[in-house]
Amino acid sequence: MRAVLFDLDGTLLAIDLSSFIERYFAALSNALGEVLPSTHPSESLRAVHSATAAMMREHTGRTNQEVFEREFAEVTGVDLAEHREVFDRFYHERFPQLGEDYGPAPGARAAVDAARTAGLRVAVATNPIFPRAAVVHRMGWAGLKDDEFDVITSYETMEACKPMPGYFRQTATALDVAPVDCMMVGDDRMLDLAAADVGMSTFYVGDDPDARADYRGDLESLARLIPQLAPDSRG
Repeated sequence: MRAVLFDLDGTLLAIDLSSFIERYFAALSNALGEVLPSTHPSESLRAVHSATAAMMREHTGRTNQEVFEREFAEVTGVDLAEHREVFDRFYHERFPQLGEDYGPAPGARAAVDAARTAGLRVAVATNPIFPRAAVVHRMGWAGLKDDEFDVITSYETMEACKPMPGYFRQTATALDVAPVDCMMVGDDRMLDLAAADVGMSTFYVGDDPDARADYRGDLESLARLIPQLAPDSRG
């Protein structure tokens, strides 16, 4: 093993993802009122949902951001590239306020430190439906800094979302390792354990007893396992 991919929400970050997503979309839709002043908030929300769904479909050769903005333009007639300052202000001022209820998952710091101490490449492998600014803020809620990681997946650079094989392959390429030399750590059976389809090993921190993974447990047990799997441990 030469690299560890850590999911963020529900893995490194203790968060109720369903309620957070609802809170996030509502806040973003309100912010977009500056871009769509004559549109009812429900229509703004519909456009955001439609654009997010487009990112989840296959679109090789185009970044998730490009897909999001194209779909948003098709639904609303508005080019978001012309309103970048609205997004920048939202993620600088409003988005940080959404994380007041969240914090580090138990063992998050230990697991990340174990990977770094072992000399492994490390990624925050969150589903890239958010811009990097939103990912970095959520990392902060988990007590983590962006310079602790070699790769952070976000919608500006990624051309696929989980559980698409292209997502895991692109992340491995960004880490400069082969997929077979990676371990994906996550709590979502469908999104994270799909990494096995490209040859990655998997560590499951969720609570589904039927989930199939190479390893399972909590992040503290992962921290103890990592040194055993690192190349130096095998001589």
